[in-house]
Amino acid sequence: MPDVDLVVVGCGPAGGIAAREAARSGVQTVVLERDAVVGARRVCAAGLRPGFCEQFDVPAAIVHCETPHIGLISPSGRRYDFEVGAARTTTREELDGTIAQLARGEGVDIRTSALFRGVTTSSDAATVEYADGQTGRRRHISARRVFFAQGSTARLDEGPFGYDRWPRGLITCFQYRLFPSRPAVPVAYRTLEMHYYVSGSRRNVIAWMFPKRDHLAIGLGVMGKIAGSELRAELDEFVRKLQRRLFPDVAYTIREEGNLLYGGKPRPTIASGQLLLGGTAAGLVDATTGEGIHEAAASGRFAAEAVVAEKKGKTASAAVHYRRATTRAFYGRLRHRHKLMTFLERRPVRFDILFEQLESTPRFAKLLQHDRHDFTLPQWLYLYAQAARFGLRASVAR
Repeated sequence: MPDVDLVVVGCGPAGGIAAREAARSGVQTVVLERDAVVGARRVCAAGLRPGFCEQFDVPAAIVHCETPHIGLISPSGRRYDFEVGAARTTTREELDGTIAQLARGEGVDIRTSALFRGVTTSSDAATVEYADGQTGRRRHISARRVFFAQGSTARLDEGPFGYDRWPRGLITCFQYRLFPSRPAVPVAYRTLEMHYYVSGSRRNVIAWMFPKRDHLAIGLGVMGKIAGSELRAELDEFVRKLQRRLFPDVAYTIREEGNLLYGGKPRPTIASGQLLLGGTAAGLVDATTGEGIHEAAASGRFAAEAVVAEKKGKTASAAVHYRRATTRAFYGRLRHRHKLMTFLERRPVRFDILFEQLESTPRFAKLLQHDRHDFTLPQWLYLYAQAARFGLRASVAR
């Protein structure tokens, strides 16, 4: 049985960054990736925050479009636009695949077609069982630490990471990669669009249009389970609305993608003994936008730092180190965003109130793009004032 420092389950942004940065610091690392090709089966709009490539040392060659604006469309149909800096789009094949390639360059052993089956722990090690899809055999690997980063489909009901509210946060998503026969109108490639509305069946919907180099990523998410025919009809109608405005009279082909994403609160437990949990599997997703790539990559970095610190004797527990860093960086903001989304959906008119405030106060919109631990005291005071203003207006809205 192999004996390594770290096993990473999943090779998305969380797992890939964790593996690369741990190996770079001398941690012997193995990654188990269920797919035969890293990133090939991800359903994601793949928008990147300004500065993401620089922050995580990822080549800018993966970038498809730089989009300086975001358009928010409320349930009333009103559109609100504001600047977001040089936000970027890519595809998950390129993002995940590039990070995996960089990890291999640091000596990481990435095993594809490796399906995680279970883990057992002792006082100082963990044994991971997985199915080797290339040979059809069950295999085991022993590690001092295991980092789980399988995304929203991670099955963690049993054990320390169990969370009975997890199913309530799952979102059924369906996306088209729409390839137009000729380019859409120029504005389509300069703007990220997020649409919030209530469907004919009275379901809350978040839909998006993100431009790519050769296609448009157009999709939507509906909370809970929904029949496939109903989901397809909803997306087809959304595409027709976009076509009239962005690519009228343009023929196109599509590639369909579907999966579950997550939009609830983060898991209460993300570290226990030899086991760490990150990315979307930990619930590190902004419920208002579906953003999770930045949080995933950052959690991978925190996991690597914790494992390295423990190996070098700088901390007694990687689990404690990781939990503190991750919860400090994200939990306050993500819990607040979940509460905000629930508040908005109760009365859809509140979307207009918030979006108008974001559009009319650029500083407010800009600060909301940062993590909570980055704010200075004056910035906190300003945000509280803006939040109070919104809360007062929204509470009396009809």
